[in-house]
Amino acid sequence: MKIGVVGLPNVGKSTLFNAITEAGAESANYPFCTIEPNVGIVDVPDERLGKLGELYHTQKIIPASIEFVDIAGLVAGASHGEGLGNKFLSHIREVDAIVHVVRCFDNENIIHVSGTVDPIRDIEIITLELILADLEVVSKKLEKDGKLSRNDKSLVPSVNLLTRIKEALENNKEVRSLTYSEEEQELLKGLQLLTAKPVIYVTNISERFTFSEKERVEKVKAYVNGDKVIPLCAKIEEELVSLPQEDRELFKAELGITESGLEKLVTASYDILGLMSYLTAGEKEVRAWTIKKGTKAPQAAGKIHSDFEKGFIKAEIVSYDDLMEAGNFVKAKEKGKVRIEGKEYVVQDGDIVLFRFNV
Repeated sequence: MKIGVVGLPNVGKSTLFNAITEAGAESANYPFCTIEPNVGIVDVPDERLGKLGELYHTQKIIPASIEFVDIAGLVAGASHGEGLGNKFLSHIREVDAIVHVVRCFDNENIIHVSGTVDPIRDIEIITLELILADLEVVSKKLEKDGKLSRNDKSLVPSVNLLTRIKEALENNKEVRSLTYSEEEQELLKGLQLLTAKPVIYVTNISERFTFSEKERVEKVKAYVNGDKVIPLCAKIEEELVSLPQEDRELFKAELGITESGLEKLVTASYDILGLMSYLTAGEKEVRAWTIKKGTKAPQAAGKIHSDFEKGFIKAEIVSYDDLMEAGNFVKAKEKGKVRIEGKEYVVQDGDIVLFRFNV
């Protein structure tokens, strides 16, 4: 699963990306310093893994992960090719969700492409470019399917959906603001529309987090109408990850926080994609396996190996909380907390699973 980091130039995207991935992406005080997207794999924070590792005296811990993609700064006119816009928009099409970085900090030494700091205006610029790009795709597809549907009635549902989406886009509404049937959702997947993707807004603030910056963050929260907003200082987060782990934890303790802004962002990104983790645990390794919420046991088993899914017999399951309360697997079994589940079982977040299969 890929998360694209987008925003106007000089809002702190690459600084945030450096902090997320510790990858050292170039960050400079001029537009378009990021042309080809930088990519980094990020572990999803999960304290359960460490505790299971202690319980099983495991040799290796493997967390779930997400891929973040640092996409170059968009500008007004990107949908018509301004600022290498067509290239950058194509990169956004390839991701599953978007982290939209919005500048809320004041710093006269860092140029703002519009001259002033106004997060709502900046959000509107990016959103409009994504809407215009989607409108072009939808209009072309509608024209094509409209002609073909005269002789091929199977295309009528597509025409109806595209007509509804086109009308919404023309009224500056994002595709994800509409509701869809299951059939329409399948049709929608093939279009790769930019405004259909879920969004998390990161409001980038300064170390001081001034009153005016707080006001801007609150305005963003009100404007985005329920979408997730995570305020953080990308500069502090970048400095934080440069510290050794022990110093990092001490610094967080001094700030009175249990998780950094970045940890919140990675967790929220995992959640916005509708993902969760089931766990496997033993002496060799403790591991988090990423699945979509609602996945049944055989398909979850297939994440480990296709043979597990093909030859699925049953799953032996104990919840993380029940296992930790019991103290070990044997005691959990004695207390009746270990269950045998079949093919229709929907795997839950934090299930510790042992699959039985036969190929």
